[in-house]
Amino acid sequence: MNHTVSDFKQRKTALLSRCAAAQSLSNAAQIHQHLKWLSDLCDETLKSLWQQAGIPPDFSLLAVGGYGRQALFPYSDVDVLVLLPDDIQLETDTPLKHRIEAFIGSCWDAGLEIGSSVRNMSECLSEAAADITVQTAMLESRLLIGDDKLMKAFSLAFKTQLEPRAFFTGKTLEMHQRHSKFDNTPYSLEPNCKESPGGLRDLQMLLWLSKASGLGSTWKDLHARGMVTSLEMRQLKRNENLLSLIRWRLHWSARRREDRLVFDLQSTLATELGLVADMQDARLARKASEALMKHYYWAAKAVTQLNQIIHLNIEDWLFEQTQAHPPRPLNERFLDKSGMLEVVDDGLYQREPHAILETFLVYQETVGIKGLSARTLRALYNARGLMNAAFRRDPANRAMFMRILQTPQGITHAMRLMNQTSVLGRYLWVFRRIVGQMQHDLFHVYTVDQHILMVLRNVRRFFIVEHAHEYPFCSQLAAGWEQPWILYVAALFHDIAKGRGGDHSDLGAREVRLFCKQHGVAKADQHLIEFLVQHHLTMSQVAQKEDLSDPDVIRAFAKRVGNERYLRALYLLTVADIRGTSPKVWNAWKGKLLEDLYRASAAVLGGQSHDPHALVEMRKREALETLNLYAMPFESHKDLWDTLDVGYFMRHEAADIAWHTRQLSRQSRWTSRRCHSQGTVVALG
Repeated sequence: MNHTVSDFKQRKTALLSRCAAAQSLSNAAQIHQHLKWLSDLCDETLKSLWQQAGIPPDFSLLAVGGYGRQALFPYSDVDVLVLLPDDIQLETDTPLKHRIEAFIGSCWDAGLEIGSSVRNMSECLSEAAADITVQTAMLESRLLIGDDKLMKAFSLAFKTQLEPRAFFTGKTLEMHQRHSKFDNTPYSLEPNCKESPGGLRDLQMLLWLSKASGLGSTWKDLHARGMVTSLEMRQLKRNENLLSLIRWRLHWSARRREDRLVFDLQSTLATELGLVADMQDARLARKASEALMKHYYWAAKAVTQLNQIIHLNIEDWLFEQTQAHPPRPLNERFLDKSGMLEVVDDGLYQREPHAILETFLVYQETVGIKGLSARTLRALYNARGLMNAAFRRDPANRAMFMRILQTPQGITHAMRLMNQTSVLGRYLWVFRRIVGQMQHDLFHVYTVDQHILMVLRNVRRFFIVEHAHEYPFCSQLAAGWEQPWILYVAALFHDIAKGRGGDHSDLGAREVRLFCKQHGVAKADQHLIEFLVQHHLTMSQVAQKEDLSDPDVIRAFAKRVGNERYLRALYLLTVADIRGTSPKVWNAWKGKLLEDLYRASAAVLGGQSHDPHALVEMRKREALETLNLYAMPFESHKDLWDTLDVGYFMRHEAADIAWHTRQLSRQSRWTSRRCHSQGTVVALG
């Protein structure tokens, strides 16, 4: 209190500079001390301003929100509540109203980015009852200065009014809505370290639920109540520190409130946090930013896993008396607990490591199972060390993994769940290397692992009748494909070697060849999968960069593909791949080019002819059949078609050719009649 309020801005700048100089990834645990120092500085300033404003002693000034929990970031709002006794009517007391307005104005003058509300106790309780956001803010309130009795009375009334189960349901819905805004993935290339799935907000939500449920307000409290293990508590603290440090540095680097890890700041942050980079060397700067983002993605992934476990534990604790049915045995290792897959006991995976992969097979095959229970998630989290080289070499585990790939349903959900629980990366060690791997181009909006899973989802949807309306031609081709798992394996491996340097298609082909040998894939299937991985970019490059009206281009592509089976598989994988880069990349133009290339190549490979002109003749015949339905004059199309080259007929479908012919032939006949009439008039004249 020896400092004047007027130097708050200078003191804040000096504090932020001192903290920034001491921050690095190696000492991220210090971040909470830095957050508290800034909070304490604001506390001191607000108390001084409150006293200078002459606010009556029976009023209270409360810190709420993030400021209430003493976690204040450099450019976050300083949220406060001026709490009035119920007998005070501010609207009728003009001098008092002016005094409070002067206090709030002085906060802004001092440099505090204040977020303020002025309510009496009844108004606060009424608003909290109607708005879960207000409930959340009140849950973290703490007294800064003023009447302690008023604060205690308000806290008691608020806790009495709060309904833990309703609060849990509301915050869970709010979390799902927030996650959906970010495509339900923490792996976007410019994630929001606060709001995205796996961000700080997920950790804050767990503590809100804990406090509302009477389980405590810290990770230690949750550990003491058996909601988290010692390992989970350490992981929660470590990842919370990292995410908080990244958010602090974002604010500091941008000199404003910025919670997104935008491309422009990633290299700067990487350098500031001690990841070696030369800002003059674009390649080194990119490597440093990739290292930073891997740290972030691994933290977000861990938070996502722990969030599920703790969220389900709190739900069980709140709603255990409302469980309608006892768990139903599925086999000697797993139970169905209200639609969640549960292990029979916590030591299952330690006794039977084979059951780790069996978890996902049972999840796929059991109707009504919608997820993994907290007990199963925790058991998988603690069993990560069991998935070592010996586990990966075990023939039983390899056979189980192939069964998962070959099961007719649930492959997308199973693989996503395996990645989410870190099982996929620990079983497929080569996949682990691309978890959180950035992609620096104009097309991809996901990390490599998320892009791969998106492509797998797209391939799977070609085989599901309910999605046949999305891409009818792909669904038509997929309907005649007898081994979908071949395309699933190709999708898993098509970008598996990104980020290593060199041609990722060639490197990926080597990886999938080894996988096929280890997992007993037949030679013919192995060759097809290897071809798909090695040439997964070929079809799109030919379709978009070469002249499809050139017969030599079609012949060369058809020769490279070799046969219709390979062509069909490559077409399906290519469409799925392009669609999996970004929601905005796929368009009708690309679809038309790919389909034209497929049809032209299929005509060559299918034995109709070894010349793309066979496709042209086929389209001409189909167009004539359509024209005959409109009673067109005999050979009225001939003059027009004689002026068109083969490229026109390669680019357009038969229905389009018929429509063009009708319109242009009609115009041609009208022009001819007009010219003939004018010629007659001239002759007569």
